[in-house]
Amino acid sequence: MSVRRLAEKQPDSFAFTAENLAWAKRQMEKYPPGRQQSAVISLLWRAQDQCGGWLPQKAIEAVADLLGMAKIRVLEVATFYTMFNLAPVGKYHVQFCGTTPCLLRGADGLKKVLHRLIGEENEVTGDGKLSWVEVECLGACVNAPMVQINADYYEDLTPETLTQIINDLSNGKTPKPGPQVDRLNSAPAGGLTTLAEKA
Repeated sequence: MSVRRLAEKQPDSFAFTAENLAWAKRQMEKYPPGRQQSAVISLLWRAQDQCGGWLPQKAIEAVADLLGMAKIRVLEVATFYTMFNLAPVGKYHVQFCGTTPCLLRGADGLKKVLHRLIGEENEVTGDGKLSWVEVECLGACVNAPMVQINADYYEDLTPETLTQIINDLSNGKTPKPGPQVDRLNSAPAGGLTTLAEKA
């Protein structure tokens, strides 16, 4: 795993919105007295969401202050987990699975599409709409190759279907998440092959 660093350009301040602060306090109340620091991942996740998909240093420090933790401890969490983006991302952030099952099913072609339509990894397009990063397994190997865009999975992709999804997002359309072939969730492609007889 490569070294993960905070972005060079940082906002001057961060404060949870009233709604997010109330939510954070409810998360902290879930833990026994003296164990509120266990909410650190939840609070970082909410801060990242509030900041448009990335986690500035001031947000990390605000979470530390709220939880009564040393700032370095919260920074350690934020830099360890790749679910936290340490630099600005596009409105639609593509997480490209580059692990073996996806590569064996053609993910290298998807990567070429990302380079062609978005640019280099960890860069945001000029209009602020798109960015991408290669990640480890996203856990949808049976539907490989796949990507995660924001909170949605797009599976059973080809270069053509990924191109269409990215173009749709760029044009303000909402593509259908899930398998992009004729299958239900992770059922066998082409329909059931076992337990198909009626009892």
